[in-house]
Order: sequence, then structure tokens, then C-alpha cells
Amino acid sequence: MAQKRLTKKQIKSLAERLSYTPRLVWDVIEEREKKRALAFAEDYKAFLDKAKTEREAVACIREMALAKGFTEEVIRGSRKPMVRSFQEKAVALARPGKAPLDQGLHLIVSHIDAPRLDLKQKPLYEEVDLAFFKTHYYGGIKKYQWLARPLALHGRIVKAGGGSLDIAVGENEGDPVFTVLDLLPHLARKAQYNKKLHEAIEGEKLNLIVGGLPLGDTDTKDRFKLAILQHLHEKYGLTEEDFISAELEVVPAGPARDVGWDRALIGAYGQDDRSCAFASLRALLDIGQPQRSSIVLFVDKEEIGSDGATGAKSKFLEAVVYDLMMALEMEPSARVAYEILTRSRALSADVNGALDPDYQDVHEKRNAARMGYGVCVTKFTGHGGKYETNDASAEYVGWLRRLFNENKVVWQTGELGKVDEGGGGTVAKFLAIYGMEVIDCGPPVLSMHSPFEITHKGDIYMTYKGFRAFLDVNS
Repeated sequence: MAQKRLTKKQIKSLAERLSYTPRLVWDVIEEREKKRALAFAEDYKAFLDKAKTEREAVACIREMALAKGFTEEVIRGSRKPMVRSFQEKAVALARPGKAPLDQGLHLIVSHIDAPRLDLKQKPLYEEVDLAFFKTHYYGGIKKYQWLARPLALHGRIVKAGGGSLDIAVGENEGDPVFTVLDLLPHLARKAQYNKKLHEAIEGEKLNLIVGGLPLGDTDTKDRFKLAILQHLHEKYGLTEEDFISAELEVVPAGPARDVGWDRALIGAYGQDDRSCAFASLRALLDIGQPQRSSIVLFVDKEEIGSDGATGAKSKFLEAVVYDLMMALEMEPSARVAYEILTRSRALSADVNGALDPDYQDVHEKRNAARMGYGVCVTKFTGHGGKYETNDASAEYVGWLRRLFNENKVVWQTGELGKVDEGGGGTVAKFLAIYGMEVIDCGPPVLSMHSPFEITHKGDIYMTYKGFRAFLDVNS
């Protein structure tokens, strides 16, 4: 069959209509919306500075929700939006919708924990006339990234008498900071250079230096350790045993920062996954009553498998659904709650790894997320042959694609690296067990899991815009 000869203009038109080309956010949005995106980034950075731990994130989310008129009470017959926190490490916001609840929910779930160093239960010791804290790293870190940098200490201590104390040291001007020592390059050849990267720094050597002044004379035992204990007792009323009932997290010191001469990027700790947490929080706070009832859920422990009472494997989501049922004058039951969740749509709000210009060989570039091209829709995560993942249906991907296009959300798709390169997981598979439609969605990130992750302001804004469209859709 002879093919009709086309003009250059016709070929160009055909390519525009039939080909798919991801779009750079700044090439699509107008100047007025660009200003909104940059303003949104300033609010986001302020949230990052206030929410460096999961407890701090819960407190911040709860405070913002209450300021917007959310209630912590379950009031029968009320359509007032609700906020519920659990053990100060997980929190949920719910807005009753116009449609009957048995039609299903719109649900966005993000996690508010991040890789870090935790203090051990008996952390304080001295060695060669210096005082240290022992740590145990949490989540998937590159250990060398935590050496020789300013670190802060955040967390809660429960005292012997039952009272608790929240501390955050290393963030304010004038605060001391802490650090993990690194070996000088002159002596590192055998101890570090000849080893594999993951073996060069031992977990037991991630020790935090906390002091160097002695107490008493040379006959005093453990006088550097004792000096720290004296300081902690005078300032906070602590004894050494109080560390056993403490949750103290070592995080990078300092605020979120603009990156680059043009300030297009954000550098900060914990953007995996607090970028999604803030975007989904603001999305729900900024809409009115949605068509479908909506829940935005923030969970803990994702970085270590989502186990525990405050992780995505817990029953917290079901408890929030029961609260919503009671508020809408339904009789809570496990059967009805399951049917509601089965009819629901969900976004597993989590980040993807952006194409790294210096390590492009670990990505499959045709299917890698890129910085600045909007929120990333990730059909599946897992590793190898799609192990340990949820794989979203074509129907759900199609529905979300139409939704984003209709609402002028700049979006892209992405996979986490080459098929056999590695991989990772999210909470999506724990939501899928209810039978609901679920897909991963969030901004791409460079230097993920490092103490200074990088995001693009355009991607952060489009994540918010996409989440808002998802919660506020009329179907």
C-alpha cells in the first residue's frame, strides 16, 4: 500500500498529536503561577525546618489542621473536618464528602520518618579524654555521608518520675552542634580506602562527639562523661538512666536552603518523604468539602519496613475510617469499612529517584524521572521482576492521567533505576491489600536518603497541585 507523502508541516503536526514528550514545568506555567510555585516553596521550607522528626511533623500537622478549623472530636452528624493523631508518630486528617461514604474514599498516604542516627539506650561514654554518644542508624543510609558534618539532636526523654522532656539542640544560633568524626586521609589507606564503600565505615563507629571538658582532678573516674552528666542534670534534670526511656534522633543541623544561583532547587534533610507530606497536607487544608470523603494519612516507620503500631501495616487507617463512619452517623463495622476501602482510590505519596547527570548508567533514561518535569507517577516500585510491589492497573493509571491533564498538572512517569540495578518499596502494597486502587505519586529527588536531599520547586508545586486535584475531583 502506497503511503501518502506528507509535508513538513503535516509531519510536525502529526508528531505533536501522536508523540508523548514530557514537559518542563517552567515551559508550561505562566508567570503568575510561577510566583505561586515559588511562594509555596517558602512555606514548604518552613515546614521542613519545624518537622525534622516524626513527632515534630505530627505536632506541626496537627497545629496547622486545628488552625484551619479541624476538630479532634468525633461528633455524630457533623461534617466538620477531623484530625486524629496516634502515639504522636502518626496522624490523619479527614474531610467528610458530599457523596455517601459507601461510595469509597479518596486517600493520600505519605510517611514522615526519614533516615537518621538514633541514640542507643546506654549511649554516653568517654574515650581518650573525649565524651561520645553511641548511635544506631535508622533506615537506608550511606554511612560516610554522616561523618564530619554539623549534626543536631532532637527527641523526647521520659524521666524516672514519669515526666517528659522534648529537646532540640543544634538548630538555633548559638547552639552547640555535634558531629561524627572521620579519619584523616593521611591514615585512611588501610582502614578505609582498601575496603568496599559500604564496609569502609562501620556502624559501631558512628559515634557522636558531645564533649571535651573534664570534671574534677586526674583521680576522678570517667570525668569527661561525668562532666556531660552534670551539664545534662543542671540544664534538664536528667540522670544517665533517663536515656533508657528516651527517643533521641541525630539529624543534620541547619535549615532548608535554596540551591543554585537562580534558587530553583531546595536542599534539605528529610524531603523523602516530607515533600509529599506537606503537599498532601496543604492540598486537604486548601479545599472545601470534597465530593468524596477524603483522608490524608501520615505514617511512621516506612524507612524500616512500615512495621509497628504507627506504620502503614498497623490498623490506624481502619480506626480513622471508623471515626468517619461515626461522624456520618453510620454504624462502624469491619465489614462495611472494608467495603468502603475496597471502593476507594489512593495515592501512595512517595518520591522517586531523579535521573542523576553523573550516574546516568544506573537509570534507564527513557523511563527515568527528571528534575523539573513535574510530579512523578510511578506505576510500580519493587526490585528485579517487580517483586514486593503494588502494580497499578491500566484503568487507574488512565483515570489519573486524565485527571492531571484536565487540571493542568505537569506530570511525568518514572521507574527507580534499571531493572537489575536495585530498587525500593513504598507503602502502596500495604494499601492494596484492601482491594483499593493505588499508585505511587510524588516529586523526583536527587541525593535521596542523604542528609541534604535536592528537590525542584516546580516539582514540589505540581505535587501539591496534583494532590489537590485528586482530593477535589467530582467523580
